[in-house]
Amino acid sequence: MEGQGLKILIADDEIRMRRILSDYLQIKGYEPICAQDGAQAWELFQQRQPDLVLLDVMMPRLDGWEVCRRIRACSSVPVIMLTARGQEEDELHGFSLGADEYIAKPFSLKILLARVEAVLRRRGEAAPAAEPTALEESAPAPSSGVSIDRMGRELRVDGRPVELTYTEYELLLYLTDNPGVALSRDRILDNVWRYGYEGDARTVDTHVKKLRSKLGPYGDRIKTVRGVGYKYEGERP
Repeated sequence: MEGQGLKILIADDEIRMRRILSDYLQIKGYEPICAQDGAQAWELFQQRQPDLVLLDVMMPRLDGWEVCRRIRACSSVPVIMLTARGQEEDELHGFSLGADEYIAKPFSLKILLARVEAVLRRRGEAAPAAEPTALEESAPAPSSGVSIDRMGRELRVDGRPVELTYTEYELLLYLTDNPGVALSRDRILDNVWRYGYEGDARTVDTHVKKLRSKLGPYGDRIKTVRGVGYKYEGERP
């Protein structure tokens, strides 16, 4: 997958890291935008509207957690956290804030590129394969229950739009496309994250917890299958 001029915001207080990532991503066809601290990253995010954010955690002025929190308050653009802090708790905290991926330093540039492309591919694959019919265009959104607008990549709960990250949306689709099927965490990782994910399978638990919360009164449709993983009970939205 080529960069196709997509803008990637690189936020890291280490100048060497910024240069390495910037040069590598530029060679691969992306347009890098560099920030040397969290405050500048937040400013450039608002000004340049990047297609993806590579966000270091430990930065001056604003740390990566706060920048991620601000991004998620207004946007679902993919965010990949970069950090030397490899503890499981930090990884789960990053996901709880809405990060799409979490990579501990040091890392391979090839692995980084694979994860960047996987996140962007998930976004691109959500594009509709066909135009909606006249009936679909005119059909009103359901006023109650859970509905998924696949044309607009939008979740509605009781008629109200609910903001999801790209990974949360893909997880919801995978669960609802397999109603009643007990899906293991490894199987979910393989089909939602779509590459050999090396992190803890509890990543799935964190995303399911957030998804249940966003489904509101319908969160209990995602059932825990003890010793296996999860399944979605109910009609396919």
